Amino acid sequence: MRFFAASIVVLLSCGSLAACDRAGSSTGAGGTSSDDTRTIGSADLKAAGDNTAEWLSYGRTWSEQRFSPADSINRENVSELGLAWSADFSTARGQEATPLVIDGRIYTSTSWSNVEAYDAKTGAPVWSFDAEVPGATGAKACCDVVNRGLAAWGDKLYLGTLDGRLVALDRESGEPVWTAETVDGDGPYTITGAPRVVDGLVIIGNGGADMGAVRGYVSAYDAETGDLVWRFHTVPDNPANGPQPDYLEAAADTWTGDWWELGGGGTVWDAMAYDPELGLLYIGVGNGAPWNQQFRSPEGGDNLYLSSIVAIEAKSGDYVWHFQTTPGETWDYTATQHIMLADLEIDGETRKVLMQAPKNGFFYVLDRETGAFISADNYTKVTWALGIDPETGRPIENPAARYKSGPALVYPSALGGHNWHPMAFNPDEGLVYIPAQNAPQPYSSPDEWAPTPLGWNNAVGSSVASTGSSAGESKVFQKAAAPADAAPDPAPDNMQPVKERKIGVAALLAWDPVTQTEKWRVDYPGIWNGGLLSTAGGLVFQGTASGEFRAYDAATGDQLWSYPIQTGAIAAPMTYEIDGEQYVAIVTGWGGVYGLLSGVVQNHSRLLVFKLNGEATLPEPTETARVLDPPVMEVDPAKVARGGQLYGRYCVVCHAGGSAITDLRYSAAIDSEAGWMSVVKDGALESRGMVSFSPVMNDEDLASIRHFIVARAQAEAAKSAP
Repeated sequence: MRFFAASIVVLLSCGSLAACDRAGSSTGAGGTSSDDTRTIGSADLKAAGDNTAEWLSYGRTWSEQRFSPADSINRENVSELGLAWSADFSTARGQEATPLVIDGRIYTSTSWSNVEAYDAKTGAPVWSFDAEVPGATGAKACCDVVNRGLAAWGDKLYLGTLDGRLVALDRESGEPVWTAETVDGDGPYTITGAPRVVDGLVIIGNGGADMGAVRGYVSAYDAETGDLVWRFHTVPDNPANGPQPDYLEAAADTWTGDWWELGGGGTVWDAMAYDPELGLLYIGVGNGAPWNQQFRSPEGGDNLYLSSIVAIEAKSGDYVWHFQTTPGETWDYTATQHIMLADLEIDGETRKVLMQAPKNGFFYVLDRETGAFISADNYTKVTWALGIDPETGRPIENPAARYKSGPALVYPSALGGHNWHPMAFNPDEGLVYIPAQNAPQPYSSPDEWAPTPLGWNNAVGSSVASTGSSAGESKVFQKAAAPADAAPDPAPDNMQPVKERKIGVAALLAWDPVTQTEKWRVDYPGIWNGGLLSTAGGLVFQGTASGEFRAYDAATGDQLWSYPIQTGAIAAPMTYEIDGEQYVAIVTGWGGVYGLLSGVVQNHSRLLVFKLNGEATLPEPTETARVLDPPVMEVDPAKVARGGQLYGRYCVVCHAGGSAITDLRYSAAIDSEAGWMSVVKDGALESRGMVSFSPVMNDEDLASIRHFIVARAQAEAAKSAP
């Protein structure tokens, strides 16, 4: 049975509340599946755009526009929006899911790959499913133990779990029907993205290219049986393994060295969209493994199909076309960000287009039938490229940004000008709304590098994963580096030059995809704000990192409503109708990679549902008391320096500082070397996610990390001493 906790205390871990070796379980009032449970099929998903009562797939429709024609909540009355009901989750980790609503029930995944079902009108619990992900899996995840959502087909829901399973759940009862192992359990593969279902095929990708030797692919499974139907690899295999499909043979010519020994990367960890008329599935392909091309493909090359949008035949998995946004990617510039489809009038002609704002800072419009480039322009500050070829869409690089001869401070950072947080498109306004970011990152290349079984494996010296003592102090991107962000040489005459964009640190951008111009923006003081929803009521909804749920005028950007949600939000809102009444829902709980790096002090992970004149209230927020009491010991400066480097590679993402995962400065484990070694060497807390790091570090290294943490704790305590 599922374990519910009245309070969550996770000590020294990236881990779960549960033990490692558990089988999936569910509880609740659903009972066994009913024979008359409504089935979801292609007709339902094709008609989802007109269905205001339900939200049937992750992006609402196969086109992933996240626009609802519901307009009962609108510009004139949104100020009357109030809380209808809320539900607390059993885990305080980051929450990234967009719920589904089917036949009056709302279904959402949560962190640790769990699923909750409620009555969508009242919030009454219906059933719960615990995927029983082993806590040690948390050490494989680059970017928190999050999950972005579910898929629906027939009478089932489909969930990708952090440890690489695809699970079919009976929608009525929450009981597992079948499970498919989709990844190699020995590698650092994880699943955080939502599956999609196309004509009875459940399609799922995976992540892991930041953490080790993985080769990216996307797979399709039979929705009824769980049998594998096809698999599409995004990176060529070792040529010694024999002939490959033509598209991979062509890709192999764009790689050098022994890339297969490092995996190559190219994981399909989030974005997908589907055009039922063309029969094409569009996938976004991720970064290289490792990031640094100098180690991955030492003589350069485009490295297809990294950082690419790829169109494949949905039924067969056959390659159709591709467009690469960042050739020879070396900055973690994934193209796994939100893909959306629309029909736009461009130069007097209606074009079937695909739109994306990937990490690299450019907004792309492509012909989705052929993959032909239509237009691109930068929506945030860009210094890695000088411009875009207006004919091909290929960027021209700023040579200083590739950090071959020294460090470089580059815009955007590895967190991207836009990350996974969903955009929204409003066809009434003709605008795409982008949760944009504007932060730089220092990159440098180490003289020597070799992958290790644990920790980050990006082969980048100064990066989000190796920030040393700056971690947890909100200075991740403030280190000095060579000025790649200085004014670069002008772009060649045949290039469209990068435009100067001054959007502050972060912003909600209203972007015209036809003219490639900003219509309006709302600036934010910090990055990592939530995904978006737009409605025919003339509204754009977004949760913020600072703990507000807001509604803006879709035409002007004027803020029309705000509600304090007691925690940050990164997930995208959604909407549905019951009995003629419109509801707006959002999953709250800040996290993800930047949330962890910044140190989430207090999370209230919940599902919040709003309606006009809602009168429910949230419980008073609670705070976790933390006492800083470092041991009295003399730290060794040499060990502190060494420990800081190791902490940056192996510890920082989980332990930057917060309550969801212990800030190690406050941990009792640092009080003695014996206690410390029992955890980091012997794995005493492995069931909670804190695995042994003895495979990658010796005793001296592990002790050095303790010296580094104690030194930080002593320094922090000295600040508040009388």
